[in-house]
Amino acid sequence: MTETIREITVQIWGVLLTLRNTIRIWDVIDILIITFLIYRTLSFMQRTSASSVIKGLLLILGVAWLANIFNMNILTYLLRQVLQMGIIVIVVLFQPEIRRLFERMGTARLGTLFRRRRKQEAIETVIKQVMSACYAMSKNDTGAIIVFERKVGLNDFAVTGVDIDASVSTELIQNIFFENSPLHDGALIIREDRLLAAACMLPLSNNYSLGKDLGMRHRAGVGLSERSDAVVVIVSEQTGAKSIAVDGMLKRNLDNETFEKLLWSEIMVNYDNREKNKSRKLKDNS
Repeated sequence: MTETIREITVQIWGVLLTLRNTIRIWDVIDILIITFLIYRTLSFMQRTSASSVIKGLLLILGVAWLANIFNMNILTYLLRQVLQMGIIVIVVLFQPEIRRLFERMGTARLGTLFRRRRKQEAIETVIKQVMSACYAMSKNDTGAIIVFERKVGLNDFAVTGVDIDASVSTELIQNIFFENSPLHDGALIIREDRLLAAACMLPLSNNYSLGKDLGMRHRAGVGLSERSDAVVVIVSEQTGAKSIAVDGMLKRNLDNETFEKLLWSEIMVNYDNREKNKSRKLKDNS
């Protein structure tokens, strides 16, 4: 047994020495740069509908690989043609996304390329500012729909509105949804601790079990929660009642205590879980 372990150790050491003599420092840097570019591209695509297309292409590549292994010549030929045309189709269909990707790469600072998630204190401040704005708008019967983006990116809906990219504050939220404001008739999307866009168009829910007394804001909030993991806060213009839509479910007419508990649990628990998973991955990698 000891001899076997010694032989394995010698073989592994020999492989490491061979790699040390063949791999240059520039090869390592090359691999790191390519890995970073792929990661940034996939992270950007995840926030758009392009992620679904990428998954479809990966599926086609997997089928093509299997077809090649089992010598399915006709299927291999057809899939090869599809992939060749698919590259052109992707460039045409996702030209805006590709342009935004290069714009971000060209304008971003080195620090922002490696930025981490916002700190927990910043997220807590955002929730407090939103709750304060909702209480004020509820008293004044000011209609509002505020969307908290989570894991599923909402860029496809943000582009339908007006870019804001501002810090979250109670006063700014109230001004956006003020009756005479040009941005009040649409959704406000929040990404982490920033106001991403206002006056955004959201998809309406086709759920026929929803009450007939619900307006467009409530149906849009439920519709978005059916298509993403977003948390949608709605303030009724008619009654001032506060509601929250999550996972296709609408929780209506919430009192202040229930409203606060639900908002904190949906957003902060999700944020804490992401941070724990990130810490766990870092520990595993180390």
